[in-house]
Amino acid sequence: QNVTQTVEEEKPEPPTVQEIKQKIEKYNAKVTNCLLMKLNDDGTYTGFIKVHLKLRRPVTVPAGIRPQSIYDALKEVNLADTTDKRTSFYLPLDAIKQLHISSTTTVSEVIQGLLKKFMVVDNPQKFALFKEMRKDGQVLFQKLPLTEYPLYLRLLAGPDTDVLTFVLKENETGEVEWDAFSIPELQNFLMILDKEEKDKIQQVQRKYEKFKQRLQQTLKEARGKPG
Repeated sequence: QNVTQTVEEEKPEPPTVQEIKQKIEKYNAKVTNCLLMKLNDDGTYTGFIKVHLKLRRPVTVPAGIRPQSIYDALKEVNLADTTDKRTSFYLPLDAIKQLHISSTTTVSEVIQGLLKKFMVVDNPQKFALFKEMRKDGQVLFQKLPLTEYPLYLRLLAGPDTDVLTFVLKENETGEVEWDAFSIPELQNFLMILDKEEKDKIQQVQRKYEKFKQRLQQTLKEARGKPG
């Protein structure tokens, strides 16, 4: 059972550098994949988080753009800015992206970073980052505030993703706010829905055509039997 909740918790006092150091040492002692956290001289720290993408609606990306190369990444080339053409498609269900972030990286920056890596040009406000936890046989989703620090949550929970997982989902506020989409986006959605409808119709037709053939074969065999 999935239960979605909104995070409305009072912020505790920020930990001291010594407390952070102790937590990082405890965290790193449990790491089995070399993805350690590192404490910096200024008291900040860096580490890795994994984000599961569970998007039910298509996203908008530049049309005809090749994947980003290492050269583009080093030069901070934004390939999405090289064309005005747009297309929409579904990201693979439950795709996982690993991010190297800082303790000062906010939820808002994580969302923007994920969209940039996948070259998604949709408004970041259409998406939200959730933390997924398991308790008493339930899967609990809590929407994180944009100012929250995901790496600190990872540090507190430890490296075990069964205890805490980050999930990117649509920013559901009830009914879909279609006014937030541009006309090209809406047109692309209609094209995708039309294609899905035709594919579904063909699946149903093939299913009943096979059923019809089996019935006809059964009747033919029955007529050929004596009595």
